Amino acid sequence: MSVTMGDSLRRRRGGSRKGASGPGKGGRRGGDGGWPKVLAWALGLGLGAFLVGYGLATLVLFPAPAPPEDLLDVPDLRGRQVSDAAEMLLDLGLVLGVVDSLRHPSVDSGRVVGQAPLPGQLARADASVRITVSLGAERRVVPDVARLRADRAVRLLGATGFVVSADSVQADEPRGSVLEIDPAPGTELPLPGEVQVIVSLGPPRVAMPDLLGMTESAAVDTLSSLGLALAAVDTVFRFGRDQGRVVEQAPPADSLLERGAAVRLSVGRRGGPRE
Repeated sequence: MSVTMGDSLRRRRGGSRKGASGPGKGGRRGGDGGWPKVLAWALGLGLGAFLVGYGLATLVLFPAPAPPEDLLDVPDLRGRQVSDAAEMLLDLGLVLGVVDSLRHPSVDSGRVVGQAPLPGQLARADASVRITVSLGAERRVVPDVARLRADRAVRLLGATGFVVSADSVQADEPRGSVLEIDPAPGTELPLPGEVQVIVSLGPPRVAMPDLLGMTESAAVDTLSSLGLALAAVDTVFRFGRDQGRVVEQAPPADSLLERGAAVRLSVGRRGGPRE
């Protein structure tokens, strides 16, 4: 059997290199893996020591003081009269303190609208409770706006603090005139009180009839029955059937007119304008 010396030497050298490098690499891996465990143990011990120290400080060295045994629940005094509130506090071992007052739009005068301490809070025996009492709503006199136009009257009443409602009816007074104020001017109302204003729509209106072709007397009777006034009758020259009949009118038919409005007619005559 033949043996090649070069191959044998190469195998020995390679084996010795592997053997020398193998233990070194393995040792370094083992040393790096131990540090995370040590760090975790250190953090755990530190956190545990902090919690133990905090518990000793709050429970043993510096404990919170015990709550007083004579604390009382503050009652709800809102809506009560001052005398009733004072009696309730006295029965519970509390005292009525400072009494403030203010205007309130919906709470009657003399009733409690606020307090300190608030209802349900704790207070020592014989402690004072401060209350705020309603003086009722502010009151103002209804102004006389009868001589104003409706829009100005409504603005003035609203600026005074009243709630204004307006209603309109037909009347002989000019359109937009204030007819009635309810309640009457001079009445004192709590704010925001309601005031109603009645406004005129003006006189009832009628439609202008078609008078063309009617005789003069019939046209005049028709206007009178509708409450319209005849302003003038003009004559114009006409032949045939238009003699004595209305040939022109102003305003035209179907115009809406107030009662008493003036109407002008033109009547046909053979002899031309009459004197």
